[in-house]
Amino acid sequence: MNKTTEKESTGRRLSGEEEAILRATKEIVIKFIEMGRCSPASFEEVFTLVFRTIKKTLNS
Repeated sequence: MNKTTEKESTGRRLSGEEEAILRATKEIVIKFIEMGRCSPASFEEVFTLVFRTIKKTLNS
């Protein structure tokens, strides 16, 4: 991986909160995969749902 993976497609750097949300989302989805509750085929959908849920929780 290179440094450009640390940036969003807009080219701006992620804030500390955004990075924390992404890290937490990754860990949760990995646990779901390990437990068999999520397959790699449904990764994108599950990742998006978990990300939105965490972000909404932090912003409320």
